[in-house]
Amino acid sequence: MSTRTDTDPHTATLYKSAAGEREIRRRYLEALDDWPVSTERIRVPTREGETFVLVSGPPDAPPVVLLHGSGANATMWQDDAATWSRHFRTYAVDVIGEPGLSAPSRPPLASDAYARWLDEVLDGLGISAASFVATSLGGWLALDYATRRPGRVSRLALLCPGGLGKQRMGLLFKSLLLRPFGRWGVHRTVRSATGLYTPEARPVLDQVVLTFTQFKPRRDRLPRFSDDALRGLDVPVLLIAGTDDAFFDSAETARRVRENVPDATVRLLPGVGHAVLGQTDAVAEFLRG
Repeated sequence: MSTRTDTDPHTATLYKSAAGEREIRRRYLEALDDWPVSTERIRVPTREGETFVLVSGPPDAPPVVLLHGSGANATMWQDDAATWSRHFRTYAVDVIGEPGLSAPSRPPLASDAYARWLDEVLDGLGISAASFVATSLGGWLALDYATRRPGRVSRLALLCPGGLGKQRMGLLFKSLLLRPFGRWGVHRTVRSATGLYTPEARPVLDQVVLTFTQFKPRRDRLPRFSDDALRGLDVPVLLIAGTDDAFFDSAETARRVRENVPDATVRLLPGVGHAVLGQTDAVAEFLRG
């Protein structure tokens, strides 16, 4: 099986400096060592390069695949893992092209490349079909996979997913304007983007600031799913989004899901931004059917 290299045009240089990459990697490995439940660390070979997966829960439990958002990695599920792993075999996947331990490859979004990549990940893990829990970019990936591979997705829990409501790019330009102000400018941008303003959210905010100080996020728009594609979803879907999402029009996202997805539960959280936290129990209830 072929593996992409740094000379491949679809492979990105993801970090602004080697030192920044080392620091992000160091913190990630520390977080993995503090994972709240017993885990297996698996590397799955794919055509896009190796994919890192963190596996928890009983081996004979129903499988649940977790897909994080842009600029994140599997550690974003750390507060959820203990609860979900009681009832499910969870597979927290480091998405390719993001600051985790998977390959840096970024194939075109407007293609079937990510569906083929997920085919190989699931095949490598011995999973024929699974429920998916996914956020933001991960939500787009899960929806893309469900529309292309309906037989391999049994349930979809989507947190502020892309590809449904209008994608707002203004925050990107604001971040460029604030860049000369250094760390203060980055903090301000990240708070606006995520809606993380409370003292309890400070550790998450600090990690996001470190990542986006040293990491080069994707800047292309996510392809939009058609109404027909959404009507073709024949699995239960849970949508949770914040009314104050700075990246996606959550009202439009909710409307399109309500109007087009046959079996959908929609929850809009008042005053919540793009970082939808504290939904562990709600997602677990949905996954248990």
